[in-house]
Amino acid sequence: MNRSGASGKGRRRLVATVASLAIAGVVGIGAITSATAPVMAEAVRLDQPVQAPSFADIVEKVSPAVVSVRVKADVEMASNRGGSGLFEMPGFEELPDGHPLKRFFREFRGDRGGEKQRRRQGRPRPVSQGSGFFISEDGYLVTNNHVVDGGSSFTVVMDDGTEIDAKLVGTDARTDLAVLKVEEERSFTYVDFADDAKVRVGDWVVAVGNPFGLGGTVTAGIVSARGRDIGAGPYDDFIQIDAAVNRGNSGGPAFNLTGEVVGINTAIFSPSGGNVGIAFAIPASVAKEVVRDLIEDGTVERGWLGVQIQPVSKDIAESVGLDEEKGALVADAQDGEPADKAGIRSGDIIIAVDGKTVSSPKELARLVAAFAPGNEVEVTLWRNGKTESVSVTLAEMPGTKSLASAGGGAQSDIMNAQFGLKVTPAEDGDGLVVTDVEPGSAADERGIRPGDIIREVNSRSVKSGKDVEEAVSAAVEAGRKAVLVQIQRDDATRFIALPAGEG
Repeated sequence: MNRSGASGKGRRRLVATVASLAIAGVVGIGAITSATAPVMAEAVRLDQPVQAPSFADIVEKVSPAVVSVRVKADVEMASNRGGSGLFEMPGFEELPDGHPLKRFFREFRGDRGGEKQRRRQGRPRPVSQGSGFFISEDGYLVTNNHVVDGGSSFTVVMDDGTEIDAKLVGTDARTDLAVLKVEEERSFTYVDFADDAKVRVGDWVVAVGNPFGLGGTVTAGIVSARGRDIGAGPYDDFIQIDAAVNRGNSGGPAFNLTGEVVGINTAIFSPSGGNVGIAFAIPASVAKEVVRDLIEDGTVERGWLGVQIQPVSKDIAESVGLDEEKGALVADAQDGEPADKAGIRSGDIIIAVDGKTVSSPKELARLVAAFAPGNEVEVTLWRNGKTESVSVTLAEMPGTKSLASAGGGAQSDIMNAQFGLKVTPAEDGDGLVVTDVEPGSAADERGIRPGDIIREVNSRSVKSGKDVEEAVSAAVEAGRKAVLVQIQRDDATRFIALPAGEG
């Protein structure tokens, strides 16, 4: 019993000792841990959640002004055209109308209505669908030309689902714009054009339209670029946006945050056919002018200079003494046209129109087209190393405009050695005909090819190798690194800058 009691006390002491050691160990570990662990800072936390922008107020105001545009065209139904069909056979039409075999074949091919079906042959059928928006209380609305092109009847579908017939007022293929008009005794909700000169890259835009025929759809994004040239027409100056724009959005508006139209959605870049975040809108400033003319006259009249132009490259600028690559180089002034009458000639560089700087051929085309035919404008030229101004009375831009031989003789050594060309005097005595181009030469790299006729070098007429040598020497003495060569190919004229310091 005593042993038992002693044994029990011993066990209790052992347990107490182990427990004490364990506690001491834990305390020791804790001490070590607290001495080496990083001090935790308070987590970052906002007192109020970030408020994401909402476009609901804008959408609520502008949506009634945005419509779907349905276009139909007179299309002959292929199933009832003349000629043999899939189920037509000799003697088939001679069967009685009530004959089971005749009835079976007609129903199989969908001709249940007989004469009724044939009467539907000339009726309009849907050919396209897009978007549009009202710009006036009395029912004028804007869309894209490519939406209505080829259509014979037009229907607009309102935000509330109401369908109204519309008539075509006018179209302008060059800017891809069209105006429709609905005739109904009511006041329409309409929107106005913004001053797109104030639009900046990074600004929010809201696109409203009819993608894939789904009806009113709203997407948002930012202006991702300005002044885009996508090769769609002569006046390309698109606003690029990253809002989701798809097929069917064509003709729909892109709004700023005050509900004004900054652009008309027209095209998308899409390898897949769907939205990839790159859409292009016609600027409001362009649309406003075109729409006004279409409403007033049903067409757009544009000024016309009558010149064939090309960009001013760095080499060309150097060859004529311009400090920067700007302006539009006149390759040809067409006989009898306004530029020709005003004294503008081949080799001139147009650097301004009515005081507005011309940065490129596209810019020149837009500036001139903005004037009505008959207007007199001041054109500033760079000619012979200095500026000159001439007054030009613009004509009306035509719908289609035409822009207006090798022989024997001695070859020019300088052309061969300096530029990699072999030439011979032209039969008419005016210029040098290119007979061969050395692969990899300066001329080859710049696109000159056999059969081209060199008319001028640095505005000097050339008829021999000596003429070319004198023109090049004069350029070198003037400190120029290139010479400007006027090339005629077929009926077109262009200028090419060739290096003057390479031999």
